[in-house]
Amino acid sequence: MPIRQMKDNSEQHLVIKNHLQNTMNPIQRTPKTAQNGKGPAAGHEPHNTKQSRNHTSPPTKNKGRRRGRGGRKSDQGDVCMRPSSRHCTVAQKPVNPGSADILAATSNGSIQNDHNLPGMEMGFPTSSKSLNFASRPGFGQVGTKCIVKANHFFAELPDKDLNQYDVTITPEVTSRTMNRAIMAELVKLYKESELGMRLPAYDGRKSLYTAGEFPFSWKEFSVKLVDEDDGINGPKREREYKVVVKFVARANMHHLGQFLAGKRADAPQEALQILDIVLRELSTKRYCPIGRSFFSPDIRAPQRLGDGLESWCGFYQSIRPTQMGLSLNIDMASAAFIEPLPVIEFVAQLVGKDLLSRPLSDSDRVKIKKALRGVKVEVTHRGNVRRKYRVSGLTSQPTRELVFPVDDNSTMKSIVEYFQEMYGFTIQHTHLPCLQVGNQRKANYLPMEACKIVEGQRYTKRLNERQITALLKVTCQRPRDREHDILQTVQHNAYDQDPYAKEFGVKISEKLASVEARILPAPWLKYHETGKEKDCLPQVGQWNMMNKKMINGMTVSRWACINFSRSVQESVARGFCIELAQMCQVSGMEFNPEPVIPIYSARPELVEKALKHVYNASMNKTKGKELELLLAILPDNNGSLYGDLKRICETDLGLISQCCLTKHVFKISKQYLANVALKINVKTGGRNTVLLDAISCRIPLVSDIPTIIFGADVTHPENGEDSSPSIAAVVASQDWPEVTKYAGLVCAQAHRQELIQDLYKTWQDPARGTVSGGMIRDLLVSFRKATGQKPLRIIFYRDGVSEGQFYQVLLYELDAIRKACASLEPNYQPPVTFIVVQKRHHTRLFANSHRDRSSTDKSGNILPGTVVDSKICHPAEFDFYLCSHAGIQGTSRPAHYHVLWDENNFTADGIQSLTNNLCYTYARCTRSVSVVPPAYYAHLAAFRARFYMEPEMQENGSNSCSNGQNKGTRVVGESGVRPLPALKENVKRVMFYC
Repeated sequence: MPIRQMKDNSEQHLVIKNHLQNTMNPIQRTPKTAQNGKGPAAGHEPHNTKQSRNHTSPPTKNKGRRRGRGGRKSDQGDVCMRPSSRHCTVAQKPVNPGSADILAATSNGSIQNDHNLPGMEMGFPTSSKSLNFASRPGFGQVGTKCIVKANHFFAELPDKDLNQYDVTITPEVTSRTMNRAIMAELVKLYKESELGMRLPAYDGRKSLYTAGEFPFSWKEFSVKLVDEDDGINGPKREREYKVVVKFVARANMHHLGQFLAGKRADAPQEALQILDIVLRELSTKRYCPIGRSFFSPDIRAPQRLGDGLESWCGFYQSIRPTQMGLSLNIDMASAAFIEPLPVIEFVAQLVGKDLLSRPLSDSDRVKIKKALRGVKVEVTHRGNVRRKYRVSGLTSQPTRELVFPVDDNSTMKSIVEYFQEMYGFTIQHTHLPCLQVGNQRKANYLPMEACKIVEGQRYTKRLNERQITALLKVTCQRPRDREHDILQTVQHNAYDQDPYAKEFGVKISEKLASVEARILPAPWLKYHETGKEKDCLPQVGQWNMMNKKMINGMTVSRWACINFSRSVQESVARGFCIELAQMCQVSGMEFNPEPVIPIYSARPELVEKALKHVYNASMNKTKGKELELLLAILPDNNGSLYGDLKRICETDLGLISQCCLTKHVFKISKQYLANVALKINVKTGGRNTVLLDAISCRIPLVSDIPTIIFGADVTHPENGEDSSPSIAAVVASQDWPEVTKYAGLVCAQAHRQELIQDLYKTWQDPARGTVSGGMIRDLLVSFRKATGQKPLRIIFYRDGVSEGQFYQVLLYELDAIRKACASLEPNYQPPVTFIVVQKRHHTRLFANSHRDRSSTDKSGNILPGTVVDSKICHPAEFDFYLCSHAGIQGTSRPAHYHVLWDENNFTADGIQSLTNNLCYTYARCTRSVSVVPPAYYAHLAAFRARFYMEPEMQENGSNSCSNGQNKGTRVVGESGVRPLPALKENVKRVMFYC
């Protein structure tokens, strides 16, 4: 059986930096063009540090493909063919002969930059307008060719002029729904007269689009609408709006045609936006629009998720420029909505059905208030009059105690009496509070039993585990079913009958795009010579540890076990530990079968006290020698215990821990034990396997010269957390030529800030003056210390970046990489390849024939290694889709890789094969993974760092980086910086895996 990745425990290697606390202090300088014109050169730190903190120099235009610095057009670069037992060797030729090499660390592990770097010419453009992304070097040829289907539908380019008009509505309206209602009434009233029979498309805000011109360039219209959301008292009012429509611009369709043909580099965003709005117009009227998706309870029957929520099915739609021309990307979607229940029923689901017969507790009141705040309700006590209001809170008193003045003489009347006299409505449950609607200055009260939740409100807060599980059951579709639903959606939308598509001359195909693909071969993996199987060729993206031994098995002599599960007896825990120790030994480790101290049982609420007891008792028993591993048995539902344990072990005690859930302790499986053994080995500094081509020096543009591979990601707080910081993480390979071990750094930064602030920074030290640091710099130094080589090539995989952020992320982060390199050594500028990794996209690939078992895996998905770089990819830029993993359930999502910058001259085959092969080196399981491991590790590192944040930091939020020292640092920004706690030194030296 292959070893699958376990999702119960979440551990990942990272090292929190302990000496940086400053935000980015970029260097201000006047950009110059590099002499060779082929790429960015580095900048140095000027002496005037006051001026150096205000500006970040962006990178150069990617003109030409750099040669002579580690890259060739052919995949057959200069590689050293060596026996697998020896490391690759390179000529030790410095980048800048004669310059002092300051990549070596000082005795205390820090780097001191005492060199004044010479002036270096900058070729960075000052804005994104002068920046071109890497162009496609050609198409890949490696692999077995096949045909796959993609959920892209060809869209015929219109031959009509597209015009944009500005819309101003007076009085101003903030609701897009109201704006649309006003404009719909305007078109209804004036289409045949003033609008010249044009049917415009509207974005719901300020822009109106037409195919052809209106008979005017400026005109004011009058529109009257009945206000459905008028106050509680009095009849509905008719409101009049003034609408001014003014011509703004004409979209250049010729520009779009040239871009789609690959003849222009800059995408005409205006034309694409207009076409996207046109194709969304009818669906916006039919369904509930959310983002780029549309939902309806009529597409498929809603499924209950619990606690008053239900799932709605829908579809995602987006127009995209591709090599085949314009393409409409359609995918299925699901989201959680609030059930349109009577408020009483909704509340009963939240706090229990017995609420009708008992008073509310304080905790019940808080839960109800949190769930209903901001929710729109409609009244049900007035027959056909269904006015809608938004809930602002709950009354502190029960309904029976609520009174209000009915006249100027302060005559008081109770809510119960008012509803009885005014509407003949008897309030039954007077012990419950009323809903508060309206604003604080004029709050109105509505009894819960007189209100019903309005249909079509998406739930944006955090789902609980039970709700997530229920939602996943709805969204998980096998490829054949998903493809069928997508085709059915396209047919149901009937774009050929869409009046807006007809008006604008857009025609949509109803057939999935057929795309040429290739299946890349799996790489050979190397295991230890003492095992029966020394080499392994994965089959369909998976393999197992049978007859194999870890290539670098570690020794664990001193370990202990702590049991937080009351249901696990000591004898059961003892048996589990014996089985685990045996599995570690069988897998190639040396593992002492006896713990340092007897297994210690503790209550979860006393986690800190228990961990310190085990730590101190073990230290006493070993006479001061530290534990190499702590096993922890946790309850299956352990709340915050896991995070608390990791935080205490890694930031306080310096313990390497491995957590195991109770269910696995009782039901011991060989597969589970083998998986845990893999994790323990890498946590203690070992390697499980390496690419055979890596130790044989056969990986183009990696094996020829020392190469460091980075992964970076930023994770943001969940919806509803308005002030919690974002967490940035960067990992980098620490071995060469194996490129298997990684080290990582994490940093807390401003709320929802996507740019990684801590890649490079400078700060003032009272003794040393201006000091350089940052994630990139520290990881380069760490690579040098671990390998004895300085990196001569950088490959940077950046996760979590949307298309709209490509330019600013590349400008900012490539510049930071440049500065980090230049701060280490004069003229030290290894060539950089910068690749964005995207998983949150909606492209899906399906087998050409679902009946052909040879073209699918067991789950019915396309085979691992399937790569697509034509037809549905960018017209001119260097991108590709790669499905590197075998499906388990549902439809596999290929990762989308977009090479934004390439100074190493990768060919399409070169970067695609490297990326695919790296996916087989993920240390936590014996399966290839869906995202390249350095990006995957960075994501896990950032997720892990959230456990380190103290509760008040999570509530208040801050911009901070991990720091173990406050001396000599400078906080930048209006708010203070709250650093993440530092990891202990012995923990920094090893990898963490979940």
